[in-house]
Amino acid sequence: MSTRAKHDEPATDVPRHIAVIMDGNGRWARKRLMPRVAGHRKGVEALRGVIRACAERGVSHLTVFAFSSENWRRPQEEVTLLMELFLRALENEVARLHENRIRFRVIGDLSGFSERIQTLIRDAETLTRDNTRLTLTVAANYGGRWDIVQAVKKLMLSGVAPGAVNETTLAEQLSLADMPEPDLFIRTGGEQRISNFLLWQLAYTELYFTDTLWPDFDAAALDAAIASYRKRERRFGRTSEQVRAAQSAEGA
Repeated sequence: MSTRAKHDEPATDVPRHIAVIMDGNGRWARKRLMPRVAGHRKGVEALRGVIRACAERGVSHLTVFAFSSENWRRPQEEVTLLMELFLRALENEVARLHENRIRFRVIGDLSGFSERIQTLIRDAETLTRDNTRLTLTVAANYGGRWDIVQAVKKLMLSGVAPGAVNETTLAEQLSLADMPEPDLFIRTGGEQRISNFLLWQLAYTELYFTDTLWPDFDAAALDAAIASYRKRERRFGRTSEQVRAAQSAEGA
């Protein structure tokens, strides 16, 4: 399926695929005079609620940015605590996801993680691979530029001739190649940038920024983001008149 084909499907009231940068854990903790790791732990609880809310609302794919390739630059103590938190989440949350028919995936350069984390990721993906209610994808040690570079490397290794390389052949090698591209992107915490997240896939995505810190982002906040999405007109290069004509033809 080409990149264009993924986007030219009729818009619905509920986005098929939501991508989220979960920002603001540290600031949430600092406001409460707590260590940053307390904010990250609270962020895991918030993610649990958002997963449940997405499943209840009929969202089929949720992709969250948990740890970027740039996050290794953070203080070593915080990185160590984040890895410990990731490990505990894999140990404690996957069974619950499976019980609720949620598929779990991780995208990113997994070689940067411990063997224990890599094993838990592989086991979780195997356990949940046939679940169809919602696909939860966690981007960990991930960067949008890395994603494009690794796709190019795959094409080169496959021996594809330069003349045969186009948007479709490249998109087929990206980490989310088997999913619809995100309809809605949400970033919490007040920053208004995409920070090297899904650079290729967000080309036509509706962007939504909120000052709400991630630990406070709940089902009501998700509904506000979806309400904003419903007000958008997704044209994908067409005029408003063309969009309305296509919608009329589909309803005929």
